[in-house]
Amino acid sequence: MAAHILSRLFSLRPSALDAHLLGFQARPGLTGLTRFAVEFLYFGIKEARACLFAGLFFAAVFLVPRTGLWGVARYDALLIVALAIQGWMIWSRLETLDELKAITLFHLIGFALEVFKTSGAIQSWSYPDFGWTKVFGVPLFSGFMYAAVGSYIIQAWRLFDLRVEHHPPFWMGVVIALLIYIDFFTHHYIGDYRWYVAACALGLYARSSVIFRPLDVERRMPLLLAFVLIGFFIWLAENLSTFFGIWKYPNQLGAWSMVHVGKWSSWSLLVVMTFTIIVNLKHIKARIHVPA
Repeated sequence: MAAHILSRLFSLRPSALDAHLLGFQARPGLTGLTRFAVEFLYFGIKEARACLFAGLFFAAVFLVPRTGLWGVARYDALLIVALAIQGWMIWSRLETLDELKAITLFHLIGFALEVFKTSGAIQSWSYPDFGWTKVFGVPLFSGFMYAAVGSYIIQAWRLFDLRVEHHPPFWMGVVIALLIYIDFFTHHYIGDYRWYVAACALGLYARSSVIFRPLDVERRMPLLLAFVLIGFFIWLAENLSTFFGIWKYPNQLGAWSMVHVGKWSSWSLLVVMTFTIIVNLKHIKARIHVPA
């Protein structure tokens, strides 16, 4: 059954695949292990589809040689690829212009953070290769790595027909998001208050649940768990990126080593910040329940 489902899905165009994944058809005959297997399969397919931008972009990251492509430096080639992917997603209506605005905002926020972190005074990591499209020592494609997180959340929201219950008041979410972002800068000067901010986020979202539909039945999970899981997979992608030398931490300049597991918490907090930006889109905000 699984092989038949996969062969059918892979034969579809993106728009037709989305229509199939979004289509609702009750399947009362699915029970027990068979239901679990089919739901898990569709969950994986929807996750992969939601990662379309990130998957294509990071495929380019791994495939473009360090020496560049057709005379174009690697960092510049990656910017061209990222712009082409984003343009194609808008042209094919996989993303809307309103969604693009939110993604662009996160692109700018991420790029500003990159400029600060790679500055001479901080030097948290570096981009050692040449590129014509480097600004303040940071290649412009780097913002797309942050934008990919926003794109994933937007796509997953639609594909899984997501709803959030017991979301905290929006202004509180904005305050936490600002504190998270500010701490990324200020911990170099006044100490790291990340765990205090994380504790506040934990209390704020403790009752929040995300409702999602892998197939025909709605499932539920804590929203905090979703933040942590997404952060984990970003941490894995970061390990792959540093392994291929896209950027390097100071301890990786001599030889590659695994990115410190503490970065997982940073990425999870960044996901909270991204989520706060995304939920202010009109069609998403309408599916957020805030207790009176």
